[in-house]
Amino acid sequence: MPVMTELEPIAQADDCQGLYPIREVARLTGINPVTLRAWERRYGLIEPKRTESGHRLYSVSDIGTIRQVMDWLERGVSVSKVAQLLASSQPVDDPQPLASEYSDWQTRIGTALTAFNEPELERLYGQIFSSYPIEVVFQGIFLPLWQQLFRTRDVFGRTSEWLLLDGFLRGRVQHRLQLQAPQAGQCVVVVGMPELCLELELLVAGLLLSRHDRLVRVLAVGQPLEELSLICQKLEPQAVVLFASHALSTAQQRRLVRLAQTLNCSVSLAGEAANMAQEALTGSSIACLGSEARLINQRLDADLKATLGG
Repeated sequence: MPVMTELEPIAQADDCQGLYPIREVARLTGINPVTLRAWERRYGLIEPKRTESGHRLYSVSDIGTIRQVMDWLERGVSVSKVAQLLASSQPVDDPQPLASEYSDWQTRIGTALTAFNEPELERLYGQIFSSYPIEVVFQGIFLPLWQQLFRTRDVFGRTSEWLLLDGFLRGRVQHRLQLQAPQAGQCVVVVGMPELCLELELLVAGLLLSRHDRLVRVLAVGQPLEELSLICQKLEPQAVVLFASHALSTAQQRRLVRLAQTLNCSVSLAGEAANMAQEALTGSSIACLGSEARLINQRLDADLKATLGG
């Protein structure tokens, strides 16, 4: 979660002292303006003041509420339930992830897939996306079901269901990556380790790394690692994140270390492979980011700060 180190209100008039415009709140909290407006209009989570021209201004209390909302969401509570909890003034101590709720969604998605009902799949996707943070949408609900279908594809009809879900999700993730791409910010290149991940996993990794201040470029599956130096010369990224959902062999770990020596930027490893290779890569220049969305972003921020001296 982004750390708010200081609050310096932007005063626009005497009655606006101590208030913050929406772009400043987005910068401080990491929540984009579109989401902040949705939390206000659809769920009534926050009620910013308005200038005479209609622009939103947020108080320190509003920012505190936003952080409470983030706290709940990161634990897997849906937005609608957060609104109820805040309205009842229930304290944010240690809410448990709603695993049974995720399972219910997966059952409904599975029913739509069995019927090859793409309009219903689209409807469910929209409901889920409006109710949960992006890491829960994919890491908590869709990807576990996608993985289960892939593992059981020997069952008659299961491959067709998996292909429907895979194609559907790849299209939605690619679209969202385009929508979220900022015009400026740190450039991060995300590339899959050869034969160690599928396209959807790579795209989701890129989406989870996307932020309002970070331009993420996801390279196509099959990108030759030996040509990354050429790509980095053209794009001049601050970081290259290699993704793998399966364990690296000793030879692949050594290859990764050699690759990092040829690139003039931060190099890190994400995905399940990062969890398994952390001890082996200790002492190298490669940061192991892990596989959980929040941890990946925290570790990448720390690695970039250390590398760039920020």
